[in-house]
Amino acid sequence: MNSEIRIRAAVPEDAEKLLAIYAPYVTETAVTFEVAVPSAEEFRSRIKHTEEKYPYLAAVRGGEILGYAYLSGFQERVAYSWSVETSIYVRKEARRQGIGAGLYTALEEAARRMHLTNFNACIAVPAGENSAVDPHLNRSSELFHARLGYRLVGEFHDCAYKFDRWYDMIWMEKSLGNHPVPPEPVLPAREVLPELTGSDGFLKL
Repeated sequence: MNSEIRIRAAVPEDAEKLLAIYAPYVTETAVTFEVAVPSAEEFRSRIKHTEEKYPYLAAVRGGEILGYAYLSGFQERVAYSWSVETSIYVRKEARRQGIGAGLYTALEEAARRMHLTNFNACIAVPAGENSAVDPHLNRSSELFHARLGYRLVGEFHDCAYKFDRWYDMIWMEKSLGNHPVPPEPVLPAREVLPELTGSDGFLKL
């Protein structure tokens, strides 16, 4: 079995496998503020909708999907077109193997070719006195993003309720480089991903 972790574009047919990774985050953690696990059909629809414009990537080892990440619009108004929100989920037993960093590296490479300029991460964090003892959430995502060069730009207090407690939410930001004036038009991911993809279907990174 190939032990190398490789990255490819996710496809709607991956929905069930990606949902199997995401579902425990919904039912066992406050990493996501979604409170009900979506159906496979709903998840498949989300993948299709994202890929209309943005990259949706899966990390694979030996044919097994271990994590996924994707970009989505930051705000609807046209002036925000060059900024995007990031999302990433890795299977619990596969954490601390470089999968998250690899997925983000691939997203950044695709984003630069799309002419995107800013990554924004919306991250749940424990509120106040719960910070050290919350069984459903810690600050590992905040620390992970900080290691990748993200900086804290905002915090909202007691803004989400799950598992009979209130949670905070922070925004972290990473600039992808220069901000030309005027900026180049944003390209859809489907136009740039083929440039990064080898004949075997995996990204060349």
